[in-house]
Amino acid sequence: MPTTPSNIDNHEFLALAREALSIEANAVSALADRLDTQFADTVQSILNCTGRVILVGVGKSGLVAKKIAATFASTGTPSFFVHATEASHGDLGMITHDDVVIALSNSGSTEELVAVLPAITRRGAKIVAMTGKLDSALARQADLVLDCGVEKEACPLNLAPTASTTAALAMGDALAVVVLKARGFSEEDFAMSHPGGSLGRKLLTHVSDVMRKGDRIPKVPPSATISNAILEITKKGLGMTAVTSPDNRLLGIFTDGDLRRLIEQGLDLRGLSVSEVMNSAPKTISAEKLAVEAVRMMEVCHISQVVVTDEQNQIVGALNFHDLFEAKVV
Repeated sequence: MPTTPSNIDNHEFLALAREALSIEANAVSALADRLDTQFADTVQSILNCTGRVILVGVGKSGLVAKKIAATFASTGTPSFFVHATEASHGDLGMITHDDVVIALSNSGSTEELVAVLPAITRRGAKIVAMTGKLDSALARQADLVLDCGVEKEACPLNLAPTASTTAALAMGDALAVVVLKARGFSEEDFAMSHPGGSLGRKLLTHVSDVMRKGDRIPKVPPSATISNAILEITKKGLGMTAVTSPDNRLLGIFTDGDLRRLIEQGLDLRGLSVSEVMNSAPKTISAEKLAVEAVRMMEVCHISQVVVTDEQNQIVGALNFHDLFEAKVV
């Protein structure tokens, strides 16, 4: 196994790293100057595609192809990866005449990839080549060619795919970004593809999804004593109780903060009903609102719980900041 030469120190490590980053940055930057109608035609082909965008590659190019396919899929374009070797052994059946196939090979002469191109052509799929060699077998058999060539690899031996894979990855990102913009892909669309992500939770989770319902809603009648209200607050664990009419309309709320303030004032609580000390104009929210809107309301109004009501002011739920935190929308 090779060992680290003793004559290379930390300063040279940093110098080598900076050189590698510079080479890769220049390789990506150079792509912009070489973009032409082939790129625009590729975008149109993807937009007009009634099937899927299929990425094909082998080795390091295959790994890049997987990432590009994942980016397309998560931004509104149905897409997946097919390994060129597996395509020759049955996976070619995953490709139809309605698809656009993007084939990646820096050399453009990868045997496993070139071998399946005639079969893909016979199936009627359009082939887009992403390659560094415009005179290669891949480029010659493709309908469209995207020039991803680099002057040199970041590898000091100019052998390991480094700058070339970075350039191909950047070209794939450029395609995906242009396509999603052309489709009018929005934050809401992105959230639909990423329901488990932070943005997905914020854009897809509604108050109705996280609020407490039924017997879990703390509520007492206006005639309840302060002691009854305290028991309800303690039992339901929301830090407050709603005060409701016989027909379940919200009349007000009484919070543990209200209780502390009454105690600080030295009032005799034994003779008071909750209707005498409740907040009769509490903040409320509807069940259809996004949960993140409940977060904003609590932050702006400096409250930690809120009652959920319908258009008739009927109580349908309740929640506090902890519920929103558990739902990961905070």
